[in-house]
Formats: sequence, C-alpha cells, structure tokens
Amino acid sequence: MEFLNGQQPQYDLTYNDVFMVPSRSAVSSRLDVDLRTPDQVGTTIPIVVANMTAVSGRRMAETVARRGAVAILPQDVKVEALEETIGRVKAAHPVYETPVVVGPEEPIAAVLALIGKRSHRAAVVVDAERRPVGLVSERDCHEVDRFATVADVMRRDLFTLTAGVDLDEAYAELEARHLGLAPVVDSDRLVGVVTRKGILRSAIYSPALDPEGRLMVGAAVGINGDVAGRAAQLLTDGVDVLVVDTAHGHQEKMFDALNAAVRARDDHEQHTGRRIPIAAGNVVAAEGAQDLAESGADIVKVGVGPGAMCTTRMMTGVGRPQFSAVLECAAAAKECGAHVWADGGVKYPRDVALGLAAGAASVMIGSWFAGTFESPGDLVRDADGRMYKESFGMASARAVRARTKDQSSFARARSALFEEGISSSRMYLDPEAGGVEDLLDRIVSGVRSSFTYAGAATIGEFHSRARVGIQSAAGYDEGRPRATSW
Repeated sequence: MEFLNGQQPQYDLTYNDVFMVPSRSAVSSRLDVDLRTPDQVGTTIPIVVANMTAVSGRRMAETVARRGAVAILPQDVKVEALEETIGRVKAAHPVYETPVVVGPEEPIAAVLALIGKRSHRAAVVVDAERRPVGLVSERDCHEVDRFATVADVMRRDLFTLTAGVDLDEAYAELEARHLGLAPVVDSDRLVGVVTRKGILRSAIYSPALDPEGRLMVGAAVGINGDVAGRAAQLLTDGVDVLVVDTAHGHQEKMFDALNAAVRARDDHEQHTGRRIPIAAGNVVAAEGAQDLAESGADIVKVGVGPGAMCTTRMMTGVGRPQFSAVLECAAAAKECGAHVWADGGVKYPRDVALGLAAGAASVMIGSWFAGTFESPGDLVRDADGRMYKESFGMASARAVRARTKDQSSFARARSALFEEGISSSRMYLDPEAGGVEDLLDRIVSGVRSSFTYAGAATIGEFHSRARVGIQSAAGYDEGRPRATSW
C-alpha cells in the first residue's frame, strides 16, 4: 500500500480518516477477483467471526463456513460444549443448510423459539424416522394459539429434492413452483434444505473446507489455566485454527500461553501431519506484532478498543486508531513471515476493504454479526415490534460472570470490580435481510469492487496496489449516501 502523493500522516488514522484512489485496472469484473486468504487458514473470503459469546456459535460457524469464512468459538465455553459444537459443524453438509426440525405434535411455541435461528424462518416437520412430512413457517404461526400443534398449521403439500441434485436444476424447479425453500432427502430421510438464494450463493462462494472436505471452524483459548491441555483437546476435536486471545496481547502471560499452544500444536502435527495455524493477540504496535510472530504466532490479531462493545479506550486511555495499527503491525509481521487479522472497528464494507488495504490477511467482525438470525442470542422484539438481539463485550459484567462462575464468591466479587465493556446492547436486525449471509453478500460485493478499482485480482496484489489518501471529517461525510433530500 502507498499513500497518495507520498502523504505521510502526522497522526494515527481510523478507517474513517482514509479513502482509496482508483488505479489503472485490468480487472474488469468483480467475479475475476480471488479472495482466498494468504494466511494458510484455508478460507476463501477474508472474514473471521470474532470469538464473542453473543456472536459465534454453531449456527453462525457452519453458515459462514459454507460461504468461505471461519468463525472462532469463544474461550469461555466449557470444553464439553465446544467439543459438541465442533463435531456438529464438522458433520454439517458443505452445501445444504442444516434444517430446523420439529415433530408434528410439538406446540407452536416450540416452533417460534427455533425458527428465529434461520433467515428463511421455516422448519421442516419430520416423523419418527426423520422423513419430512410438512413445512411450517413463521407466517403459518401468526394468530394461532401457542398451544396448538404443528400438525394443525403445517403445509402438507411438500416438494422435496433428492440429494446430489444438480443445483441449476434445483433452482429451476423451485422457481417454476414459486417456492423459496425445499427439503433435500436421501432415501426419503431429511439431510438438509436448500433455498433459491442459497443456490445462487453456492455458485458464487466456495466453502471453507478442511482436508477431509468438512466445514472449517476455529476456537479460542485464554491465557490462564491449563492452556496446553485445552489447546490439545481443541486440536483433537478438529479445530482448523487456534486463537490465543487476551485483551493485552503484549504481556509475559501471553508468551507463556502462546508457547504452550505452540507445543500442543507441534505434538498434534507430529501425529496427524497437519499443521494448524495459531493466531494470537491483541496488539497495536510493531514490537508487539514482531514479538508474537517470533514466539510462534502464524497470525497476529490487531486491535485494542475499536470494537462497538469495547470501552477500553474510554476507561484506560489505551488503544490506537485501527487503520494505523493494522498498517504498522502488518508490516512488522510480514518481516517475520506472519500475517495479521484486523480485529474490530468494522461498520461498513469499506472498512473491510481498508483493513485489507492496510495489509490484513482477514478482517475480524463481532458486533455487526451479533444482529443476525444465526448469532447465538435469543430473538427479541421491542415495543415497536423491531427485532433485535443482545450483544455484550467480552470484558463486560455479563462476560466476567460467565468466565468466573467456577471461582469462589470472594474471587468473583473481586473480579467484578474491574469490569470493562458494555454489558448489554441491542443489535437490530434488518427485517428484509437479517441473515449473516446477507451481510456477507454486502461485504464481499464491496470488497470485490474495491479490488477492481485497485487493479488487484488477489489479496496479495491488493496489499501492494492499494493507494490511500487522508481525508477530513467533511470528506468522509461527503461520501455518505443520503436517505432523504437536503
């Protein structure tokens, strides 16, 4: 990356402080852009779902992996629950969506509690042999007694597709029948569902798969406790990337934890022949990135304080504007043969593009994805009927309570004195496009277009070809669209 006209900033820059300038380009189509990441993780788009309890879970992980991204499961979850989640993601079909299933005798209330986890807002009704016998959608449950059964409202005129069907043919069948969704069966038993939009996405995205053809998923470990044992267990469970995570990544306990994780990874590699990449952070300065890379981190996580749920900068004064942090850390990591993930501060697709322009291999997103159907939180409606989910920071009171639940009451009370972060924030869903795939569509479309403006067909080319200028607040505001006239 180079600054326009050799501009050298006199102060650190956020994503809002910079803009990209078009270059002469031979890349004429967005579809000519290859977004496979250079960090050896194996993702086909440069998006990582942050290891936040309110954001990353099983449904999120398998959904984004089908589109080429990877989700990092949080470190505050019990190992047994992580093992189950990893197993279920690995068992999920790489093309067909995992359906929400209900029995015909279940109450409508049970259906409404489940279908909010899928953007198509429907469930497949199955019998005891897992054969589909009907479909029920949220619309079917409107103005119906909550104690009525699924059998009372489900649609029985069921159209199914056979596993292995050509997706072009499947799309044509759905379009001809004016259907948005169809169950997929193998020997009459349900194996998944496809939607018309999902079929189109399958033609654009390539899933993030491990060497065995299974969906990818990552997991985080903290810097306290038995780091080596937990890391070894996660590697045995099948994670594809391991993240050693703490708010202050440039401290001695981090290096101890990172060394333990590296030893566990190396032992795993000796037995399996597969090297799992390790990410570590967070840092915001060159020396931090260099020290982590030299201590064994393949990827350095960059960002202190830019996240929507983070109050670190306001509480402590510690942090750094994200664009400059990524730019400096990426250069330092590159000298050591490592890569960086830009973690936080992303509100628009432009921010993802600018994080990549600054040298990131991928961009980590948290709160923006909390407001989607696939995030782990319960779907709630406010007084005006608007849908939202609650999000919270990983140093907030809510997260600290979960992290210290096994400690003594005295230790928990002492930890509560030092909470940071927002404990509850409403992340509203777009009623027309509330799925994480809808956000991925917007992000990837914007990023691909940025690459064509720069004349870059790959992330590596984008790193070298991007030209960035510095703008005033008025310059940033000038570029924002207006919903109404002025």
